[in-house]
Amino acid sequence: MSDLKDRASLVLENNWQGDFTIPCQGLYPFQWFWDSGFIAIGLAHLEMERAKQEIRSLLTGQWSNGFIPHIVFHNEASSYYPGPEVHAAHLSPNAPEIPTSGITQPPVLGFVLEELYDIARDKEEILGFIASVFDRVYENHKYFYENRDPENEGLVYICHNWEAGTDNTPVWDLIWETFQVPDYQLDRKDTKLIDASHRPSNKEYQYYIHLIEQFKEWNYSDAKIASQAPFLVQDPLFNSMLIASNESLIRLGAFIGHIEQVNQLREWNDRAKKSMNEKLYDPALGGYVYYDLRNQRHLRHLSSSSFAPLMAGIPDPHRAEALVAHLDHGRFSGLNNENFLCASFDPSSPLFNSQKYWRGPIWINLNWIIFRGLKKYGYHELAERLKADTLALITKYGYYEYFEPSKEANEELNAGYGGNNFSWSAALVLDMLLNKH
Repeated sequence: MSDLKDRASLVLENNWQGDFTIPCQGLYPFQWFWDSGFIAIGLAHLEMERAKQEIRSLLTGQWSNGFIPHIVFHNEASSYYPGPEVHAAHLSPNAPEIPTSGITQPPVLGFVLEELYDIARDKEEILGFIASVFDRVYENHKYFYENRDPENEGLVYICHNWEAGTDNTPVWDLIWETFQVPDYQLDRKDTKLIDASHRPSNKEYQYYIHLIEQFKEWNYSDAKIASQAPFLVQDPLFNSMLIASNESLIRLGAFIGHIEQVNQLREWNDRAKKSMNEKLYDPALGGYVYYDLRNQRHLRHLSSSSFAPLMAGIPDPHRAEALVAHLDHGRFSGLNNENFLCASFDPSSPLFNSQKYWRGPIWINLNWIIFRGLKKYGYHELAERLKADTLALITKYGYYEYFEPSKEANEELNAGYGGNNFSWSAALVLDMLLNKH
């Protein structure tokens, strides 16, 4: 496995910009929120100072209300749309001086900090770093519970599909059906850089841009977004990442004596876990689904996001068993385990597309999340199979952005999908190879 480690290290080295890491050359030239969190985990195995700097750089884009945007535009680049001029985050009175987007991504920093603590050899030194950023990460969690939880039920909403991180999952098709959008002129770059058939369609992008245009009209006011935005969804992945990060901040906060914040985090998490199981778990499907707050309905599809609650310790053993059944001779593996784990959307669904971004392909970050969840619940054999599937794809193709789930289709392929030399693919495979926990 030394070759995989060396190649992963080279990817991270080549994508390092001096203060932060880009996801990959050309396609994603800026700093992304959850990318940087996962990247920091990989960097911690190689050079802890870079891992810490990755997080510091991300936090330069944090808003005064605790919000952390999904992109920080540290540099100028012409290979990405929409850039800072489209997002126009400066319209918010909370925005920082550095250009950012005005939407967020899954809040991973809490558990990332605990990963850095676990990896670090000098525990006292890393606790000093954690103490220096703890309040900033806590304020991000506070922002969500104070501004994105209108029912005070412990479940926060996302207001844009990009906030989920799963940009074009078929789940959102049900949302797009509920409103109309103008025909925007799109200056897309992604479809010129890689196979356009693997990317979200222009029709989908009209909705993505329309939501941003609405937020700009409202100066990114949380109150106006909550009352008027057509896209308000409680997402199992987003909430699981927040709950997992709460858990980590609770443990880390106890180490550094932040007792008042620890107590508040416990209160949020108790309510959140209860609501996840009562509201987002679908017994008939045997998995966690999305809830459309604007239209007061469940969006009853399974995706790789449905398994994220395992990592956060949310399901009881019965629910965990139902989830795992989908991965072993089930919907996601195929009855004869003919699929690599884990497709980003239910392969048994007519909406599944094995090549199109988040409508089916395998993503390494979700595999890492599910791998951790399976281990937490004692499904070690299945966790190792998922790890072996991940390594098989990486070994054959290299560190691509996403991958074909079908084992039969992979026999004819000679490349993965999306961008190559992708940072979080490299970082999280490094962690799978080097982390002994």
